[in-house]
Amino acid sequence: MSVVAADVTTPGRDVRPPTRWLILASVCLAQLTVLLDNTILSVAIPSLSGELGATTADIQWMINAYSLVQSGLLLTAGNAADRYGRKRMLIAGLVLFGLGSAAASFAQNPGQLIAARAGMGIGGALLMTTTLAVVVQTFDDSERPKAIGIWSTVNSLGFAAGPLIGGSILAHFWWGAIFLINVPVVLIGLVAAVRLLPESKGPTNGPPDLLGALLSTIGMVGVVFAIISGPDEGWLSGPVLISAAIGLTAFTAFAVWELRVPHPMLDMHFFRNRRFIGALAGGILVAFGMGGSLFLLTQHLQFVLGYGPLDAGLRTSPLALTVVALNFTGLGPRVLARLGTPFTIAVGMSTLAAGLAAVAVLGAHGHGGMLAGLILMGVGVALAMPTMANAVMSAIPPRKAGVGAGINGTLAEFGNGLGVAVLGAVLNFRFAALLPAAVVGAGSLPAALAAAGSDPSDRAAVADAFASGLETSQLFGAAAVLLGGWVAAFLLRKAEPDGAPAAAE
Repeated sequence: MSVVAADVTTPGRDVRPPTRWLILASVCLAQLTVLLDNTILSVAIPSLSGELGATTADIQWMINAYSLVQSGLLLTAGNAADRYGRKRMLIAGLVLFGLGSAAASFAQNPGQLIAARAGMGIGGALLMTTTLAVVVQTFDDSERPKAIGIWSTVNSLGFAAGPLIGGSILAHFWWGAIFLINVPVVLIGLVAAVRLLPESKGPTNGPPDLLGALLSTIGMVGVVFAIISGPDEGWLSGPVLISAAIGLTAFTAFAVWELRVPHPMLDMHFFRNRRFIGALAGGILVAFGMGGSLFLLTQHLQFVLGYGPLDAGLRTSPLALTVVALNFTGLGPRVLARLGTPFTIAVGMSTLAAGLAAVAVLGAHGHGGMLAGLILMGVGVALAMPTMANAVMSAIPPRKAGVGAGINGTLAEFGNGLGVAVLGAVLNFRFAALLPAAVVGAGSLPAALAAAGSDPSDRAAVADAFASGLETSQLFGAAAVLLGGWVAAFLLRKAEPDGAPAAAE
């Protein structure tokens, strides 16, 4: 292998910046803002429908415009960070996200809000990639697992805190305040970034890979749109099949182009590294289990146990609190140092699977079973997610930290969407199979309850069918996470004799 130059404008890898923990705090603040926006909008849907006159299709595009643009640009944003400077791109991401938030808060109609959300997605893609890249560049090998653990904690905290913060804001202010609150946070992040962050970027070789950026964006948007639209449109519907075909064709063209271009955006030879492949497989399956199971959990709490959105958010807080407590105490890095990457991932994902199974089997029988399941899930996430992110980043050369962060973010987006789609399909299949004869053909729980009318036996049968569907899909997710954890551990274990060739270039 050829020797690759160290990152320019970056201190030696053995140098620890004295402000590194303040740098970590500033990038985590930026990351939290992006993640909150993924979940905070859900509680504002009734307000948006009433005050903006938004239709169901408008609401879907308000949510999807952000996630589609963000997921489509993650790899391109990571490459831009490596090429033009991670600090520069982080500042650009904060500015775009802040401007988009301000525009969203004062939108006068659904079209304006959708456009503002798309702009926020561009800023979000830059922030998700640059924050992790800055963490990798700032901390050395001994401290990086702990730093990535704290960075990963923000993901769980953002998911849990979004509905709670959104509900609290809407209880006192108008709907636009859920976006306007981002602006002061962005300003704080900008001051911290300008004053604290050192600039770093990889060596610039050749012109930018514009065609590769275009193909990767089309591919990711096509696949993610198909996954998002599948449950509503039908998996064999024309729009879903066309979108999936466009996405897969673009990804194929991207792979062929990257193998031929002299200076590719993504070096496809990384995929020969078994450590990299193991980390990819594990990353997708962790996100698959988390995204799908938490989607099912919110339905379990609201539709089966009868909690409102804010109460349901509160009931999921033990998961986030467990992740925060364990990562801030440094449990994950200590376990990683003792067990190594493969076994830490196996233990973490096995614990996560046990938690999912406990929620499925015991969650409907009292608060104790639900609490135990959520705590087990939190322990599993605290062990598996930072270790998986560290494995992905350590399999990529330091000069490509931005691309590595883009890959990590793409895995999370793809896995989350796939988990919601697949586990949602299992739920719907089981639910439809158990519906009583009087409501056969109803496509959702509200439709089935409406068809059942006031008949108590039919309504009880519909509720039981939905609960059984949830249990089946959650157990399916637990099995997928368990199997995925051991497959990833096996691949990473097999790669250990090879060392980490990508990282050692």
